[in-house]
Parts: sequence; C-alpha cells; structure tokens
Amino acid sequence: MLIAGTHSGCGKTTMTLALMQYLYRHGQCLVPFKAGPDFLDTMWHGAVCGHESWNLDTRMMGKTLCQTTFARHCAGADGCLIEGVMGMYDGVSGVSGEGSSAHLAQTLDVAVALVVSVRGMSGSLVPLLEGFVFRAKAMGVRIAGVLLNHVGSSNHLRLLQGLLAEHRLPPVLAWMQKHAPTLPSRHLGLQRPEEVKLPEFGDYLHVLDHEALLQLTRPTCTNHTAPLIVRESQPLYGRQIAIARDQACCFIYPANVQWLREQGAELVFFSPLRGEPVPERTAAVWLPGGYPELYADELAMSPTLTSLRQYAAADGIILAECGGMMLLGTAIDHVPMAGVLPCAFEMQPTLVALGYRQTSDGLRGHEFHHSHRVESVIGGQQHAGMTAFDVPRGDRGIRLANVRASYIHWYFPSQPEAALRCFGASLCHKDHHETS
Repeated sequence: MLIAGTHSGCGKTTMTLALMQYLYRHGQCLVPFKAGPDFLDTMWHGAVCGHESWNLDTRMMGKTLCQTTFARHCAGADGCLIEGVMGMYDGVSGVSGEGSSAHLAQTLDVAVALVVSVRGMSGSLVPLLEGFVFRAKAMGVRIAGVLLNHVGSSNHLRLLQGLLAEHRLPPVLAWMQKHAPTLPSRHLGLQRPEEVKLPEFGDYLHVLDHEALLQLTRPTCTNHTAPLIVRESQPLYGRQIAIARDQACCFIYPANVQWLREQGAELVFFSPLRGEPVPERTAAVWLPGGYPELYADELAMSPTLTSLRQYAAADGIILAECGGMMLLGTAIDHVPMAGVLPCAFEMQPTLVALGYRQTSDGLRGHEFHHSHRVESVIGGQQHAGMTAFDVPRGDRGIRLANVRASYIHWYFPSQPEAALRCFGASLCHKDHHETS
C-alpha cells in the first residue's frame, strides 16, 4: 500500500510512522519504502520497522528499476508500506507526472491510502476526495481508503464517515486525533532518530479496519518479479571504497551501498567526526552529504581533514556530494575545512536549489541544499570553470585532479557505467566473474 497525501504538510509522514508502529506491534515483518529522493524519512522508517527503507522514484530510477527494487525487497515480508512524496499528483511536471506518488502507484500496481487533513473540514471532504478518486481511476490507480488526520472528535469522525458512505467514496481505514504529536524539523527535513525520541502514536491512532489494513499491505508484487541477475564482470572487484558515514555524512541511499557491493567493491566506513583517517589501501573515497554545518567546529579539529587533504594530494579518487563537498572546501561559514577545493560555503536562510538532475551520459540524482558555494582564487588562478559534471541544469560542480564534487546526490544504479567512472573503474575490467 502506498500512503499518499493531498498536499505536503497534511501529516503523511506522521500517519505512516503511526501505522508502522501499529503493524509492528501486531507482529508484522514490515519492509518500508519511500517515494522520492528522501534520506530523513527513510531513517525514521528504519527506526520503527527494524528494516532498511528503500527509495522508489520513477524519475530518478525509471519504472523498471522501481519495479525490480520493489519486488526484490518485498520478498519474504509480511507487509510492505510505501510513504508517498508531496501531494499525490505532484511530480516533475503536470499532473501525476514522473516522480509523483500517483505515477509510482501506477508503476507498481499498488493500492493507495490517501491522507487528508480534516481540521476545520466537513462537507468539503466530499468534492476533494471525488477529484482525487476520479483522477486515480483515469490512471488505473485504486484509492482503497482514507486516512483522516487532525480529526476533532468522535462526532467529527462520524460526520465524515457518513458523508463518505453517502457519496460512495472510499472508507476511512484509520484516523488520528488533532492533538497527536509531530516530529521536530530543521532545514532539509526532519531531525534524525538519534536526536529525538519517536513519539508513541498508539494513543492517537485509531485503526477502524485491521483486516483491510493487513490485506492492503500484504506484498502482491508478483507481476514485477526481480529478474535473475547475471554479471559477466565486477568492475570494482578487489577495489576498496572508503565511505564517510556518521552524523555529518548521513545522506546515503541504501541502494548505492548495495550496488557498490554488487560491483565487487570492498566497502569500509570511516567517521570524520571521530577523526578517523582515510583507511589504508583505499582505491576511492565517497563523501556523502549530510549536516557538516551542524558540526563545523568539531570537524575543523578532526584529523580526518588532514587525511583527506593528503589523500587528494596523492591523486586519490574522491566523489563528494553536497555536504561531503563542503568538507573539502576551505571553510563552512568561516570555520576552516580541508582546503582541498578552492571554494568556501555559506549557509543561507532559505532553500538555494531543489530538483532532479541528470548528466549528459545518463547518471541521475537530486539537488537540495541551503548553502551557497563561494568560488575563490588560489595561486592567482580562478577554478570556477573546472566543472565536474555535464548537466543541463543545476550544479556542475568542481573537478580538480581526481576529485569530483558537486551539490548533487547521485543514484548510482541509474547509470552504472557513469557511476563506475566516478570511482575510477575500468569498464573492460574482467578479473572476476559471477553468476547469481
């Protein structure tokens, strides 16, 4: 089941987490998914379900990769729950375009439960829902039920249920009281699970049809059976990829880690916040994004920055994304960083850039940040024109020697050949063969 919303801010994430808690308490082994290029919601999914949450995005991944990813991770689960993105029909462009929750539901052939915030609403629920149902039917998508948020009272609930029944609209599957707790946010989204305690939603969530909920979340992705994977070569076989991973570098798509392993890479993790150096025998470093600006003072004192500077000076291969790129700059808000790249970074009060990105050779990703890069002059030479990626819109980044850095978070499986080049792999490497 995909949990969609009428709009951003209707309580989609709160309702999703509440239902995950409910299903977990009822003994369900639940595999979570998140529509869109999100990192923070997936962390909360994992905290509740005890399972990795996987991104599904028809724009960033394409339809086939969404289908096979869904089928692969649904296998063996009691239930699968997908949290949608924005409003149900909000995508890259138009109504229900690529990247929208509706397009994903259509692609995966899953039912939708629609979250509606009904604070101050009664009869208006009917035309609102009629429009959503009409558009869904036109796409071949089924809205199986409604999840009401911000319900004022039991009388309010009965009024709304009566209206839905009278107009033959999908029934209420569950509802949340108007005073239910919410999760605190900051720039870029929710705070992380290790920072705040997950509220217990059991006193506020009321499931009206337990059996229907179990039936809707039960995996039915047999139409998208994951194909047999046959790999003639593993281009990264025998190569050690070092990945920065801690609170400052935490924006990591699980699929990217899985993909690197499938290419034969040996993965090791290190923490800039703990001052860990680039591990020995490292063939390439991946610096994911995250929140380096929250830990700038600690990072400024970290021996990791010296290690990264030495690694880059020795022509080491580095792929740096957003916050990872900020680590390599000269400063974040005037706090010194590694100084590998000839630029500094300044945090801004509002969002600087947002959107999908794609290189000329097909590698896809997403850009979303509140900082601004300030190019600088080193040794009398301006390096702003040394771009790392050929993208028609968005940040083209900086490339110096073997360092590629930009604001874009890449989804490696979207274009394996291009992603392999970021890690210095030779596409004709055939030292190892595997069939699975």
